[in-house]
Amino acid sequence: MKEGKAYNGMVEVGEDVREAYRVLEERIKASMAKIKRKIVVLSGKGGVGKSTVAVNLALALAASYGPETVGILDADITGPSIPKMLGVRGMALQSGPPGIFPAFGPMGVKIVSMDFLLPSDETPVIWRGPLKSSAIRQFLGEIVWGKLEYLLIDLPPGTGDEALTVIQSIPKVDGAIIVTIPSEVSELVVKKAVEFARRLNTPILGIVENMAEFRCPKCGAVYQILRSGAGERIAEQMGVRLLGKIPLDPTVSETSDAGKPIVASDPQHPIAKTFMKIAEEIDSLLKASS
Repeated sequence: MKEGKAYNGMVEVGEDVREAYRVLEERIKASMAKIKRKIVVLSGKGGVGKSTVAVNLALALAASYGPETVGILDADITGPSIPKMLGVRGMALQSGPPGIFPAFGPMGVKIVSMDFLLPSDETPVIWRGPLKSSAIRQFLGEIVWGKLEYLLIDLPPGTGDEALTVIQSIPKVDGAIIVTIPSEVSELVVKKAVEFARRLNTPILGIVENMAEFRCPKCGAVYQILRSGAGERIAEQMGVRLLGKIPLDPTVSETSDAGKPIVASDPQHPIAKTFMKIAEEIDSLLKASS
């Protein structure tokens, strides 16, 4: 590929670069056209369990629609965690004549992550924004996702390059799920995530409040370890729906760390049923709006 020419401190992009960009645009459109519904999962800050929510919702949707009907794209290029949570670390993406194929996780969920391309656990991804954006666009356009009912895109915390790239590259994002925890700091930043989605004309499906309360496994007593009622307050103040509240339970983190998320490993667990209920509401909302 030829390099662009410098002109008054600016770079003039060559025709071959523009053509490559156009070709990738067409590939993204063609690939996304085969996917019925595209959802982004975002949060204003890290540490709220956003990836845990994304993984369990993907599995809940797959439980309803069947194997190979749901995909999850790990768009956190520098801190990928989805393969670990789904127990597929060490897998490699396979390539063939049509392109590159996703890995498969529990319940036949299709998975793509930067983690599959790193040589070791210690290898950092030291990339600036343009490189991260380029990788995401290749994941969208060059991966053979096939026909899917749902593609969930797990975004890194915040409202930066990756989130912008995903939402602006996909012809139509059907909705955003915003994850928060009951803390004042999280409440402040999650409002920015809500406004971010609105400014980009992305429908907000609702808020999931994670770590909402702690229920003692021995006596059943409920404790508000963190600030209570955050989900309701944000939903009311921002005029969005509260999709559900996930309790603070060590089982959720333990199953994710083991690569066996709670929806897959213990579908009768009350928290797994909560994830199923949230997934059903999301599905109903999108069916009603289509």
